[in-house]
Amino acid sequence: MQVEVLSIKGKKTGRTVELPEEIFGLEPNTHAVYLAVKQYLAAQRQGTHKVKTRAEVQGASRKLHRQKGTGGSRKGNIRNPLYKGGGTIFGPKPHSYDIKLNKKVKDIAKFSALSDKVKEKSLVVVEDIKLDKPATREFASILKSLKADDKKVLFLTADPNNTNDNLYLSYRNMPNVLGYQFIDMNTYDIVNSNLVVLTEAAINQLNEDLKDA
Repeated sequence: MQVEVLSIKGKKTGRTVELPEEIFGLEPNTHAVYLAVKQYLAAQRQGTHKVKTRAEVQGASRKLHRQKGTGGSRKGNIRNPLYKGGGTIFGPKPHSYDIKLNKKVKDIAKFSALSDKVKEKSLVVVEDIKLDKPATREFASILKSLKADDKKVLFLTADPNNTNDNLYLSYRNMPNVLGYQFIDMNTYDIVNSNLVVLTEAAINQLNEDLKDA
């Protein structure tokens, strides 16, 4: 699948790159995407909620009154859950919300999400951006040229050997931009974005990795 490479001005450069069909040309598997998003959101939960049982709250352990003959219900001590300040019945305990998902399903989910972005025309490839120093204003102007200044953007770059730290420092404090190396992306962020922007170096590196695999 050939895709035009755009300049930082949002114009066509006349160059194209090959998007691998096995990643960007799949029939999206919506259930795999659902599972991956569910796993990601579940992992964000700390699971530290905790209540005290009757064994943990403060209060005397003496029996309040005799078992029979009072006309009232039988009661144990003041820590009984029926009393104010008593323990809680079947309350939440600390636990993990992690969901296990095998790597194959995760990969299918990511590739399905990317393929869906291609179908929606919400994925673009831009030439490599070289910045001599961190420049948020300059990066914002690039987004404006791509007509993405008012969109949630997922910006995917090559690995650290082929990328520029100044680029990361330029967009890290922009609220509508989230950036990763291509290998670190996750399904939730792809789905949650309005536009996925890949650098030309990221695609070239991906194609090289696929050849070596």
